Amino acid sequence: MYRFLILAALVAAPSAQAQISWEQIDEAAASMQPQVVEWRRWFHENPELSNREFETSARVAAILRGMGLEPRTGIAHTGVVAIIEGGKPGPLVAIRADMDGLPVTEETGLPFASEARSEYNGQEVGVMHACGHDSHMAMALGAAKILNDMKDELEGSVMLIFQPAEEGAPAGEQGGASLMLEEGLFDEQTPAAVFGIHVGIVPEFSTFSVKPGPLMAASDHWWLSVHGKQTHGARPWGGIDPIVLSSQIILAYQTIASRQVDVTKAPSIISVGRIQGGVRNNVIPESVEIEGTVRTFDEEMRAQILEAMERTAQGIAGTAGGRAEFRVADNSNPPLINDHELTEMMLPVLNRITGDVPVARVTPQTVAEDFSEFSNRVPGLYLFLGSLPEGTAPEDWSSNHSPLFDMQLGVRAFAHMVTTYLQTD
Repeated sequence: MYRFLILAALVAAPSAQAQISWEQIDEAAASMQPQVVEWRRWFHENPELSNREFETSARVAAILRGMGLEPRTGIAHTGVVAIIEGGKPGPLVAIRADMDGLPVTEETGLPFASEARSEYNGQEVGVMHACGHDSHMAMALGAAKILNDMKDELEGSVMLIFQPAEEGAPAGEQGGASLMLEEGLFDEQTPAAVFGIHVGIVPEFSTFSVKPGPLMAASDHWWLSVHGKQTHGARPWGGIDPIVLSSQIILAYQTIASRQVDVTKAPSIISVGRIQGGVRNNVIPESVEIEGTVRTFDEEMRAQILEAMERTAQGIAGTAGGRAEFRVADNSNPPLINDHELTEMMLPVLNRITGDVPVARVTPQTVAEDFSEFSNRVPGLYLFLGSLPEGTAPEDWSSNHSPLFDMQLGVRAFAHMVTTYLQTD
């Protein structure tokens, strides 16, 4: 009899604990939407470039302090981190939002449009939140307010990560997710899961797109120097032409992805974005500089492609007595892989949020995101939130990195995913 009573008590215990309801979160999100909009518009009007998010960081920290939290600042230069301590025992989960803007001059005509100016690569440029990071911060802050107000009922805790330099640190600097982790972000407290949202990748209004497994590509920034021997354009046999060699190398690069790796395993892209060499029409130059990007979804293929690029360049240059130097940036992003179990757990949550419009299973995107640094350490889920305004034709939509980009807001997904994870046995 005694054993039966103990078993009955253990079974009944979870239902006896008050849990945060779906309706509580939705009501809280609706009531604070004007505040979320106000935050987003301030961030939009005051963008800052990577590793220069000083005012942005200060504003985020001030908002978090206003909630009663104690944010840590100065992580990876300008990053901000705060912990919402739940009132009940349970795991730690993380929400991540990026903070930096882009060197883009805004042309939206919005009343809160950015007029900010800054320096980028030695040039004065306009600065704009042309990728939606203003919305990411506002959504994360909105979810933080909801979760913090309900923290006594939280069955675990929440790490709020406001990350600088997602668009890439300036030349010669470190930054972004990798630097936050290098400085020990996950060393003292390691989340059981991390969630992120990006706006604008898919155009449908207020809909989510996601997939388990590879979602976004690894991004490798590469440089190639092809060295020859300068000579007169009328006497090419008197030198070694690095321009011809560069042309041969660029064409050969396209056969790496199509002929040297298993195309059935995962897609891959090798793109050239810059070629620079020579100063006159009749002078064959000493060298040519080439710069580009590689996008891959599989780490083994990634290593194979980069090795093949270096081998190909050196081999072709050597046929004419030239030489090639190939290098890859140290701060390249790994592929973003969504955890299968976490994705499947959250699909019913996202479908309930969107209602009549089911969550789309998006194809892998060849753009990159350094959220992958976090999701390489712990199970992660990254999803896309459509930003096409209602009533706007897709062909009239200004996508990310456009000077006309704008979007709608939402916080429910962050709050619902966190509470669902914490309240799931």
